[in-house]
Amino acid sequence: MGQVLARLAKEFPELSNSKLRFLEEQGLVSPSRTKSGYRKFSPQDVERLRLILSMQRDHYLPLKVIRGHLAEIDAGRAPALPGASAGGQISSIIPAGRRYQREDVLRESGASATLFSEAISASILTPAETYGEDAVTVLRSLVALKKCGIEPRHLRGYRATAEREVSMIESALLPIARRKDAGSRARAAELSGEIAGQLDVIRASLVRSALGRLTS
Repeated sequence: MGQVLARLAKEFPELSNSKLRFLEEQGLVSPSRTKSGYRKFSPQDVERLRLILSMQRDHYLPLKVIRGHLAEIDAGRAPALPGASAGGQISSIIPAGRRYQREDVLRESGASATLFSEAISASILTPAETYGEDAVTVLRSLVALKKCGIEPRHLRGYRATAEREVSMIESALLPIARRKDAGSRARAAELSGEIAGQLDVIRASLVRSALGRLTS
């Protein structure tokens, strides 16, 4: 890992061990391992990292968009840079994404109108005129959970937990957020996603650990 940092340090001076580990945890790069457990980055891995870091730094693309772009490359296709126009210029930093009417959300997710209303009541979804892909994904999960006896009302505390996490992220980013230039805003947006991703890793680990105690 130290050799990778040294190789990319000139182009990406803010790159760190923790950033490399985070990108690996997010499945964006998958170095092989030696018998002793050390990461072994191939030249292809280094070029992949260079592409990921460039997309973040130069175009402020979120990891979700970068992951989709890499999936296209891995499938043997040659996708255009997300948000690029025919002339190769970036027309939008973050693609708008599809928007759904309430009826479309219900159809796409397989949720009932009652479950949708319960999700609104439990503050899991926020009422709006149109909804994004996240709403569809959340409702699909709620449909699956309901089959196991877990209903939206059981998840009321999740909103408060999420808001506490956001407050913690805001506090961590305060020194950068105080700067008003566009570069600092972009850096804050990038770091907020990284911190949220790391919190997801910790949360998932805690849940797995707790589940292990249930079955032991």
